[in-house]
Amino acid sequence: MEKKKTLVILSPGFAADESDSSCLPAQQALIRSINKTYPQFNIIIISFQYPYTQDPYYWFGNLIIPFDGQNKSNKKNITVLHRLLLKCRRLFLWIRIWRKLNNIKKKNPVIGILSFWVSECAVLGYYFGRVKNIPHFTWILGQDAKAGNRYMRLMRIKGESLVAMSDFLADTFQNNYGIRPKYMIPNGIDATLFSAAQFARDIDIIGVGSLIPLKRYDLFIHIIQKISLQFSGLKVIICGKGAEQEMLEELIKKYNLQHIIQLTGEKKHEDVLMLLLRSRIMLHTSNYEGFSGACLEALYAGAQVISFCKAQDTLIDHWYIVSEEDEMIEKTIELLQLKKIDHSPVLPYSMDDTARLMMQLFGA
Repeated sequence: MEKKKTLVILSPGFAADESDSSCLPAQQALIRSINKTYPQFNIIIISFQYPYTQDPYYWFGNLIIPFDGQNKSNKKNITVLHRLLLKCRRLFLWIRIWRKLNNIKKKNPVIGILSFWVSECAVLGYYFGRVKNIPHFTWILGQDAKAGNRYMRLMRIKGESLVAMSDFLADTFQNNYGIRPKYMIPNGIDATLFSAAQFARDIDIIGVGSLIPLKRYDLFIHIIQKISLQFSGLKVIICGKGAEQEMLEELIKKYNLQHIIQLTGEKKHEDVLMLLLRSRIMLHTSNYEGFSGACLEALYAGAQVISFCKAQDTLIDHWYIVSEEDEMIEKTIELLQLKKIDHSPVLPYSMDDTARLMMQLFGA
């Protein structure tokens, strides 16, 4: 029996099982869309760092090969010897993955390699693709476009093998490295994941994302404090987990907003979508964003979105881009004052279309 043509995906991490919907939901949606649109192809995913196991497993019929790299050390507070040991461990990890790629190629007709982020995944994919004459593309997804990406020093990557997730990332990467990604394939959403039922919009404002400095949830809380002076009975939810949770809890107490703001912690992806379907407005206070999947999902859930980062050159309905805190406050108040907010769904990009564009790179 002839084996299916195989696409190999290299990723820093992947869902530990089929119920792990919160780990890289956009990447999960892309793979499910490829499965649906191109059932004649086989997908093998190599996960470098997470989950913390080395036992291969299947995720919705796709083979996942994890390597348990566990890149979890605090690199700011380690000795020179420890740093050297970490580098040796990383090298051995790469050797193991190279051997596995060799094994996959021997057993499968590999049509190409797709790396998520300009990271160690891209380094392995870049060199293996060159040595074995296999097409390799790297999807630029976020902070990997920033200046100072150390992995860029390890390869002479060209624009012809780079795919940006947004116009913003293409521009940022070109500005920082003098290389223009040839392709722009946007983030999309899987509309089938959303409930068709109608829900009461009982959440006035929602924030979705990791509780890390980049997302600036301290600014989010400060903005809610200002808005609450004009609106009594606000209901606000922040959905996510991260290192800043304790600090944010203290900030909420400082502003006496315990009756307004709820920190839900991490939620399953399907539960996040349900919260978005109940929300009127999503505030996205991040100071850098490749192309927020949470914002795209909020739009399709019918929420109005206000953010500082403009992902695409073209305007997107119901997505307002502001330049400073006062402007975000002003726009939020303007929307809250409306007697009726337009909650019709907006679908800028479907993940099925994203999957088709991605597979076209590999001749599908």
